[in-house]
Amino acid sequence: MTRIITLFCIFIAQIGFSQSAESYLEKIRNNEALLTAFFQQMPKGGDLHHHFSGSVYAEPLLERAIAEDFYLNLETMAVSKTKPANGNWQTFSSIKNDGKLDYYQQQIMQTWSVKDYNGSVPSDDQFFDSFMKFEPTIKGHFAEGMLELKKRAIAENVSYIETQLSTIPCDMNVSDLSDFNTKLRQAATQKDEKAVLKLLDELYKSLQKKDAKKYADDFNNNFLAKLHKDLKIDDERFTMRYQNFVLRFMEPVDLFKNLTIAFISSNESKLTAGVNIVSPEHGENSMKDYWLHMVMFKYCHSKFPNVKYTLHAGELTLGLVQPEELTWHINDAIYIAGANRIGHGVDIAYESNSYDLLKYMAKNNIPIEINLVSNEFILKVKENRHPFTLYKEFNVPIVISTDDAGILRSNMTEQYVLLAKRYPDVNYETIKKYVYNSINYSFIQDESVKKQLIKDLDNRFKTFEAKFSKN
Repeated sequence: MTRIITLFCIFIAQIGFSQSAESYLEKIRNNEALLTAFFQQMPKGGDLHHHFSGSVYAEPLLERAIAEDFYLNLETMAVSKTKPANGNWQTFSSIKNDGKLDYYQQQIMQTWSVKDYNGSVPSDDQFFDSFMKFEPTIKGHFAEGMLELKKRAIAENVSYIETQLSTIPCDMNVSDLSDFNTKLRQAATQKDEKAVLKLLDELYKSLQKKDAKKYADDFNNNFLAKLHKDLKIDDERFTMRYQNFVLRFMEPVDLFKNLTIAFISSNESKLTAGVNIVSPEHGENSMKDYWLHMVMFKYCHSKFPNVKYTLHAGELTLGLVQPEELTWHINDAIYIAGANRIGHGVDIAYESNSYDLLKYMAKNNIPIEINLVSNEFILKVKENRHPFTLYKEFNVPIVISTDDAGILRSNMTEQYVLLAKRYPDVNYETIKKYVYNSINYSFIQDESVKKQLIKDLDNRFKTFEAKFSKN
């Protein structure tokens, strides 16, 4: 990277600071090294579609597993703090004593990330299966990960991250409510929204009696606020906020329980910027319960109207699911759930009445979170197959994000390099607009914080663009 930046500086010196940032960008469109140096130094605002665990690189996670002598499953490359009952597990110390540590380190890196990916397993499996394999190394080590992400963001001129940090721990016993699983799914099969909302109201009241709020308060006060403050995450160079999230693969009662707590948490804390839903969208429960999940978000919004939420929707493509399943996920995320932003939105061209949907998103300022590297690896969608130009054509607000930079071995700079190289009609001023969108459409609750980030962005761009002005 140092050599690339040096090349950039030499080039600028050679042209005598005689052109604008916009004209210079047009000259370097097809040179990835020069584009990388340009965008490395360009202010990039915020990263709004960002998974904490997937954004930490594998190297420190592996170092931690070795240092704490975790158990390694020699077949799957999963790790565990304690030895599971089933499977071929060995401690890292015993692997080292056998002289096989280097071999397994390579296998782990290729399993926990896309490093040296060779297509031996489907790309979506490679990506989604990695999380649970390294997850035990993150528990109890959020601080190290947050500081790593902050340091990396500052180094590449990213001033804000809105990360999906963690599910909210909850040991609430809901076994007495299990009948709601069947009732909710029966009503969902009939698309009986009135019946579903009535059932959710009963379920919500039961969760309130089980003191759902205490789990949100404990997370906000005893984990999130303390961690954020102790680490001094916010400073004059960088700001971080957090999205609560729920897991799509859970049974309806468990998911709604966690969703309720997530909304309470976001409603009570200015650090929690909003709510999301994650896990593979094409998973069995994800597909079966998708409409039901959207109604759940609608219900929670009725209880907590000030809470913002962005939804992974349309992270699908032809071949991954049946064609008819590509026609309604973004529609339902917007028209039923009322999402404030959409993550991925790759299947928009297949959605029913897609032109009307795009016009609605533009008119109501519902941004799309574009993740170029992620969509290319997981879905094999890139260049003209990617719907970026469709969103742009209809003036839908666009933000550029990384998704899971650690697993994908990427960063924010690469997203902009691909954007500029693949879409030559996107000029510098448009790219700059996308950068400002990443702050303007963030879920930061404190307006003074957002205004300060915009002011800081103004100053950063002034400094950056001055590099191209005349002496």
